[in-house]
Amino acid sequence: MTNTIGCIEKADVILVTGSNTTENHPVLSSFVKRAVTFKNARLIVVDPRRIKLTSFAHQWMRQNLGTDVVWINGLMHVIIKEDLYDREFVAKRTDGFDELRKLVEKFTPEHVEEITGIPAQQLIDVARMYAGAKAGSILYCMGITQHTHGTDNVKSLANLAMLCGNLGIEGGGVNPLRGQNNVQGACDVGGLPNVFTAYQPVTNPDAVKKMEEAWGVSGLSDKVGLKVTEMLPKAHDGEFKALYIIGENPLVSDPDLNHAEQCIKNLEFLVVQDIFMTETARLADVVLPSACFAEKEGTFANTERRVQRVRKAVDPPGQAWDDWKITCEIATRMGYAMSYESSEAIHEEIRTVTPSYAGITYPRIEEEGIHWPCPAEDHPGTPVLHTAQFPIGKGKFHAIDYIPPAENTDEEYPMYLTTGRVIYQYHTGTMTRKTEGLNERAPESFVEISPKDAGQYELKDGDWVQVASRRGDITARIRFSDKAVEGTVFIPFHFAEAAANRLTHAALDPVSGIPEYKVCAVKLSKAA
Repeated sequence: MTNTIGCIEKADVILVTGSNTTENHPVLSSFVKRAVTFKNARLIVVDPRRIKLTSFAHQWMRQNLGTDVVWINGLMHVIIKEDLYDREFVAKRTDGFDELRKLVEKFTPEHVEEITGIPAQQLIDVARMYAGAKAGSILYCMGITQHTHGTDNVKSLANLAMLCGNLGIEGGGVNPLRGQNNVQGACDVGGLPNVFTAYQPVTNPDAVKKMEEAWGVSGLSDKVGLKVTEMLPKAHDGEFKALYIIGENPLVSDPDLNHAEQCIKNLEFLVVQDIFMTETARLADVVLPSACFAEKEGTFANTERRVQRVRKAVDPPGQAWDDWKITCEIATRMGYAMSYESSEAIHEEIRTVTPSYAGITYPRIEEEGIHWPCPAEDHPGTPVLHTAQFPIGKGKFHAIDYIPPAENTDEEYPMYLTTGRVIYQYHTGTMTRKTEGLNERAPESFVEISPKDAGQYELKDGDWVQVASRRGDITARIRFSDKAVEGTVFIPFHFAEAAANRLTHAALDPVSGIPEYKVCAVKLSKAA
């Protein structure tokens, strides 16, 4: 996030897209609702489903699946044509505007309506509303990223924000809502295949040298590693022999699960480190029991880049260890002696090699977290990014054309499937599905469908239905919903016994490697 969660309530206009905020980020959604209800903020929601937040929206644009680049380019077409953009910001702080202007010329409101289904006049009204804000905040989540063109979607939102001067100001920004409590922190400290901590490229000789000196080693690899979505196909082909999985359950969360299961079974050696015996752990050669968040000390960096303390509340059960202690013991047994006195000692090492964390010490975050970048111990942290300039100097506009989804409907598979979460279950259900109260609220998978579509298949609310794609099939109950868009069904991915990801396909964004979970073709039939 370029801005803070609190900044949401300082926005004049809030644009939410690809985020079922009330179910996926219920606490953060209260900031949006308060801004609209009590502070006169205008809310734009762009989502193919009638999510709860649409009831607070001044404009709800309902786009066809996988057409996000089109409506974003359409907004920019109107804003540029009507001279509503921030000329001073564009001139002083950006490059590439002419290329962007030429590209979006063809995305007229009428052309956008043909592709997205969004009425031309509504697109014009929304463009005027967003461009007219003194501070406009964009919030997005995995409905934007989980596409074969997800990176293009994110760059397009950044284009829109820069065009209207909505970066570097309170109440503005481009704000991804993280799906888990320390996703941001994991990325910050190098949990990606192409960077060291603080996003320092492994291909940069200076970064390699810096890390070698810090760790007292030589010969660190400068080769980019594999993304998780690249590992399993290589396991299927026999190139990839062993896999060590920590805190992840790919046999529920990965796309095209039937194929993913074949890939994992083809490994010579599988280690799973987790707090429960997950579907993936059951296939492992070795299972290492680890402590959960409430059983250990450490830090989380949350969705707004705020680094916060996590404190041990209870002892871990049985032989469960802290994850870092397991890592250290394995490293030591493999010939590299690794040991730390505490989680704080690890944090001290992190901040010595991570410029953006350099000023964040345990004593400083005893009571309240600090937003990175925080380069020195006398620095207050940085709630809002890019106030004076961008890290690369001037912000770069990217002229991005529309690329259709990887899979479309046809006569055999006439409906679209999109997947997501429900408020009462979380991710693959490793923890939440062991909680009685949550299971009472959300006990099983379901197929959300419009009554009109259900009528074509002679299905009643609550009927069992088989849903099949080109990769697999599942059986679940039908649920009529006014959230549903005609021609599309929604299935939550939490439930292993009717796993939505048996249907999804593994087409990937070429840059990020994220699968296209949000668009695939399916057919329905009444279950026998």
